[in-house]
Amino acid sequence: MIGPQQIAPVIDRYYNPKDVTIGTIGSHSALEVMDGAKDEGMKTICICQKGRDLPYRRFKRLADEIIILDKFSDILNRENQEKLRDRNCIMVAHRAFTAYLGYDNIENNFKVPVFGNRLLLRAEERTAPRNQYYLIEKAGLRHPRIYRKPSDIAGPAMVKVQEAKRKLERAFFIVTSYEDYKKKAKQKIEQGAVSKQDLENAVIEEYVLGTYFNLNFFHSPLTGETEFLGIERRLQTNLHDFVSIPAKQQIEMDIQTQNIEVGHTPASIRESLLEKVFEMGDKFAVAARKEYPPGIIGPISLQSVVTTDLDFVVYDVSLRVPGNPIMATTSPYTKYYYGHTMGVGRRIAMEIKNAVAQRKLRDIVT
Repeated sequence: MIGPQQIAPVIDRYYNPKDVTIGTIGSHSALEVMDGAKDEGMKTICICQKGRDLPYRRFKRLADEIIILDKFSDILNRENQEKLRDRNCIMVAHRAFTAYLGYDNIENNFKVPVFGNRLLLRAEERTAPRNQYYLIEKAGLRHPRIYRKPSDIAGPAMVKVQEAKRKLERAFFIVTSYEDYKKKAKQKIEQGAVSKQDLENAVIEEYVLGTYFNLNFFHSPLTGETEFLGIERRLQTNLHDFVSIPAKQQIEMDIQTQNIEVGHTPASIRESLLEKVFEMGDKFAVAARKEYPPGIIGPISLQSVVTTDLDFVVYDVSLRVPGNPIMATTSPYTKYYYGHTMGVGRRIAMEIKNAVAQRKLRDIVT
């Protein structure tokens, strides 16, 4: 397994700290990562899959070099890894990075320094041991009740299952009872939206009523602080804007809603709730450090619901770049810290630059 002890010698022996390049897989939040790097005057490499490189060519300012591969996982080939190391590349993990390379490869076969804690990435999966629910509980935070089997459903619940054909997309659906679950599950399988096996492995959560906020944090090993970077909310099809249609028409149309993320919108939170927000980030960082040393390095997102009692319920955790480019120009909270707004990409680049200046590059990579 590749960890800090295996990567530190690579950094010490082969990397020129004055010539570091930030690398990213060309998907998910690559534009955000590279934009932040360019704002900090750093070089970038974008690894693209053939036929999916157009956005990265059109935004010419962002990528200093584009590497085209037949498929994303080809970056694991020895010659490609050597190419990245020769360029003093530090890879930034996001959802596409974990999805296309896979946790086993990231943990055991990818011998390029990764910004962040690569051993923490797997905990995002709900089926993993010591997963995100485990960390939420260790942090003393609340998550929705988990129904161990469909017959346990008691009230509104969210069935979290992947699409049958597009494994990166979600086919989540809401049920109100066990009978409702059986009806909708059968319908989803007959439509080909989900597979029977995926449904058997799905997580069924209590559906918590409230307003949802994706709370984005950044933990810096250099300062020991967990910064609150800002909030965004997801735009999902066909949920948005189907719900804007009057209820009578929704019922008449009888359309099954989906939760495929297609965009983001900014948000802020009332100032009196900020104390709870800071406490959540701090508690989660402490739990992660204990369970997955060296803990969080860089960004995480605690996707949460605020109830009418003004309590927070964490329903999902992103343990890498969460993908929220809207925050780069809309977050008042980064302005409170730094005097100007910024996104996760720029905050990562700042951390890398600071680590180089302090000769602590090995402290922020694994």
